Amino acid sequence: MATDPIDYGALDEGRGCNYWELDPTLQFEAERIYPDDDFEWAEEVLSEFGDVLGHRMADTADRIDKEGHELCSFDKFGERRNEVEYHPLIEEQERITYEEFGVTHDAFHAPPGRDEPVGLSHTLMMQTLLSYVDAGFCCPVSMTTGAAIVLDKFDDGELSSYFEGLTARDLDTHIEGAMFLTEEQGGSDVGANETRAEPVEADDSVAAADIDRDRIYRLHGEKWFCSNIDAEGALALARTPGAPEGVDGLSLFLVPRTKPDGEVNEAHFRRLKDKLGTISVPTGEIQFEGAEAYLVGEEGRGFKYMSEMMNFERLTNATGALGVMGRGLLEAKVRAAQREAFGDAIDEYPLLRRDLVDMSVDYEAAAAFSFEAARTLDERERQGDDSDAYQLMRLFIPVAKYKTARMSVDMSSYAMEILGGNGYVREHTTERLLRDAQVLPIWEGPSNILALDVLRAFNREDAHEALVPYLQAKLDAVEHPALEPLAGTVEERFVELQNALASLATEDGDYAQYHAKRLADLVFDVVSGALLLEEAQEQIDADGNGRKALVATRFIETRFEDDEAYGVTSGERFAMDDETFAAIAKYASVEPETLVDAPTADD
Repeated sequence: MATDPIDYGALDEGRGCNYWELDPTLQFEAERIYPDDDFEWAEEVLSEFGDVLGHRMADTADRIDKEGHELCSFDKFGERRNEVEYHPLIEEQERITYEEFGVTHDAFHAPPGRDEPVGLSHTLMMQTLLSYVDAGFCCPVSMTTGAAIVLDKFDDGELSSYFEGLTARDLDTHIEGAMFLTEEQGGSDVGANETRAEPVEADDSVAAADIDRDRIYRLHGEKWFCSNIDAEGALALARTPGAPEGVDGLSLFLVPRTKPDGEVNEAHFRRLKDKLGTISVPTGEIQFEGAEAYLVGEEGRGFKYMSEMMNFERLTNATGALGVMGRGLLEAKVRAAQREAFGDAIDEYPLLRRDLVDMSVDYEAAAAFSFEAARTLDERERQGDDSDAYQLMRLFIPVAKYKTARMSVDMSSYAMEILGGNGYVREHTTERLLRDAQVLPIWEGPSNILALDVLRAFNREDAHEALVPYLQAKLDAVEHPALEPLAGTVEERFVELQNALASLATEDGDYAQYHAKRLADLVFDVVSGALLLEEAQEQIDADGNGRKALVATRFIETRFEDDEAYGVTSGERFAMDDETFAAIAKYASVEPETLVDAPTADD
């Protein structure tokens, strides 16, 4: 069925509109990855949510960002409060998200109009739309679902009241979740965490009368970056007495802001961070001073449990990046259709048209890859850890998070540029998109950590065993004459990817680390190319529409450069050399004579 071009010039800006209806990319991905009966139910929900976000929440998000929240650690009598005084408009956001649309409910309990819960792919699609208006607020929404995932999988029922609160659709009984990992000395090195968990003494009075006393501990230590600092369903890692060093010695605890008896827990909320962006989520520092906490699952398995939440949070980071990219692209397209220069709208000029096309293609590739990762997450839930879906999930999630985070920063920056000086002014949203996007490469692990996780997916999970037949099946299914040459190009890079993996298997660990990000780039591009070709073939077969074929063509022609395997098989070690690194990164002097023996690609 033929569709008319979207008239972006009919909009004044990227608000007062329906984000779902204006994003055929998300529509396509939802229909592709949802089970048929799920999409039939979800399509109307997604459209209603997109409309509410564009008309009710777009303005409130800007106001909350401008005015922020305030931490009250103590009351006027010096009694501990540990309470965030939220901007009054945050309740409107919470009511829309938690109560009206059940974003943290519907993956665990049947939503209205269904007999069964929906998959996490739907939750992530809703969060993508939410990030069109407020990626910061999407953080507590996501962590609430993430904490519920952990309790649903690993709690024996003693913490069921917290699970029910996290997944409640009634705002009056709903609580939010959080994930307190980072300590000042640890950062991404979670195994260096020092927070202690001491079992309660025999004569120690505890507030949780319904929880086995053997599972009640008191936490001592500091957590340095606590987003959603006042969450009642916060999960934290700590080390029990006699536990070994490293991640094997970490256990997981639920540590609420207030205890079951209503008293404020024994912790000190020191301050809120003065952040560049994501102002709508309060992030601060907590000093645990004997805080009552409840063991989740078994001792020593905390990092494994938290990894389940981390998988979801990394996908949230990726789909949140999509929301930022989608909104930035919308703002850019609207402005380009309206803004005149030298007598014509600027979207009439070839150079800007090229830019908008390439931005759109990047967005569609990022969406295809991210929601394919979401699909594997749901598939793994159904099939278990001994499945191809698990291997693909372990590979796709860190790649999705790494690539989309950086892409969202670049796209937000250029969207601001297209708006010109207005784009740099708060009232026009793009400056907030850029500020919010800048945290996405940091949240849930920076790019280097994610690249190392890609190596682990291949080395420990044998992800290549699932990846090779997965990609081959997609490329073999391409049969349209316009797509077959493109499939051949992707297949060549696919062979290079396999050669790169074989090369890394014979090299030392330092060499593998050195090339890890380029390997992740290659995985993203090859998989995205195959996905876009599959989508193009499906669209041609279903609708007789060649639009996706154009997207695939542009992506493949611009993405795959001349260098083989993105340099992974080159042997190049230039920046690994100590002297070279010190000279370039640390401004050390270099004797000219030594340049004759400088390391080459073959060294």
